[in-house]
Amino acid sequence: MRIDNLQYANWSEKIFRQMNEGGVHAVHVTIAYHENFRETVLNFEQWNRWFEQYPDLIFAGKVAADVDHAVANNKTAIFFGFQNPSPIEDDIGLVEIVHTLGARFMQLTYNNQSLLATGCYESYDSGLTRMGKQVVREMNRVGLVVDMSHSGDHSTIEAAEFSQRPIAITHANPHEWEPALRNKRQSVIEAVTSNGGMFGFSLYPHHLHGKTDCTLESFCTMIARTADKYGVQHLGLGTDLCQDQPDAIVEWMRVGRWSKEIDYGEGSAASPGFPPMPQWFQDNRDFGNIEQGLRTLGMSADEVAGIMGGNWYRFYAENFTPTAA
Repeated sequence: MRIDNLQYANWSEKIFRQMNEGGVHAVHVTIAYHENFRETVLNFEQWNRWFEQYPDLIFAGKVAADVDHAVANNKTAIFFGFQNPSPIEDDIGLVEIVHTLGARFMQLTYNNQSLLATGCYESYDSGLTRMGKQVVREMNRVGLVVDMSHSGDHSTIEAAEFSQRPIAITHANPHEWEPALRNKRQSVIEAVTSNGGMFGFSLYPHHLHGKTDCTLESFCTMIARTADKYGVQHLGLGTDLCQDQPDAIVEWMRVGRWSKEIDYGEGSAASPGFPPMPQWFQDNRDFGNIEQGLRTLGMSADEVAGIMGGNWYRFYAENFTPTAA
């Protein structure tokens, strides 16, 4: 079982077939960065068309059992998520609506301060807002997972402790391995994992030690050390694969409509586009390299299976459905 808990590719039949060739049974795909509710509905509609066009390759995932169906039928279950709370606008009632439509993850922030919490690019982190606490409770109730991948340290720790269900950091790496602004410090990872949450390792080059030149051995060693510190059962993959996206998409990701200036984030003005992926992970057919790299380090078959998908599967099973009334 292979699960990638974050991708934002430029979707096509080619990529869907690569998922199939790579034995990727579930992918959490981003369908909103800065979109409002109506614009996000249009993205759901586009995916419905793809599900009609490629039923032999992909289908909509809603619960963990859909991953079992994907394994049994050699398909990929697609789970939806938002990298910003913009689809719920300022209406807490939309939390249940987007879950009904198929959303299973929602970040409380994307780099900036939101109505719910503080993003990791802000100079001051005030934690969860009044609305943020109400929305977290509603997300807990309906089965929409709190994702703090782009949030500030204080907001993330507070969310992990305030949430009544485990939360996730779907795509990041330890700050001590690579001190990128988006990578997470020990106190943050500890808060998330000690409260039953999940941490997904990112392959976005700005998050890697050595960037594009990061070695497979370095990446896998980092995973093994993180497992020793926080428990292997809390770890998985969230590659942040942005395959075939044009460089112009970076501007939408970073800026949306909130600024007239270009925000290059962790990139640079000299290189504002997508950085090249490491040679050993170009697309969905390369998950076997990570699997082999972890085995080479001496991790057990069960530990490797957990990181490659089993841990996310368990998390899905426990957190995608509403709480009992």
